[in-house]
Amino acid sequence: MNGAITKGFEEDVGSKISFYGFTTNTMKNALRLYKRDGFTRVPQGRNVKYVFIPSGLRDYIMMSSAVQGQTVESGPDKGDRPWKYFGHKPAENFKILHPGFISYVTHNFLSSPHLSSIRTRDLYMPSTGALMLLTALHTCDQVSAFGFITSNVSSYSDHYYDSVSKPLKFFTNHDLRMERRLWAALHRKRVITLQHG
Repeated sequence: MNGAITKGFEEDVGSKISFYGFTTNTMKNALRLYKRDGFTRVPQGRNVKYVFIPSGLRDYIMMSSAVQGQTVESGPDKGDRPWKYFGHKPAENFKILHPGFISYVTHNFLSSPHLSSIRTRDLYMPSTGALMLLTALHTCDQVSAFGFITSNVSSYSDHYYDSVSKPLKFFTNHDLRMERRLWAALHRKRVITLQHG
């Protein structure tokens, strides 16, 4: 990573990543939308573990191609060469969250009213950050989080690297307000240490 996204934050951003969690869609959107801000590649450290969040068949196809070092043969990413995103990594660097685990954390920790609405239930999915934070909570002895939505969200710009302050946007496909309440509750119960800005 380079450019505005890391400028002034070089010691912290992108240099301490052990796990990079994403759906194929979020990864490709981030590369497209944040390119001018300097996000030109996903983390490339030798030991980075790439954690696929399966939101559809597309993620399984991309992961399979990445593990086998082959060009994507079908679907919307047909012709993609996964090594352009991840480099040439051994199979053990690729992980995938089990759909049963995603369902478990969604219904037990991230159960949004969006799930009950006919209009939004097919759109709703916990945010990538929420899924990765809950994965950490289920696998690590101690979890500290920084940069997650907190009660003072209006005091900060949408992204830490924004040169002009922009308010956080709320979209129907995620329930960031519910996630904010969950992080605050887990912090109060000392399950996580939530760092405020």
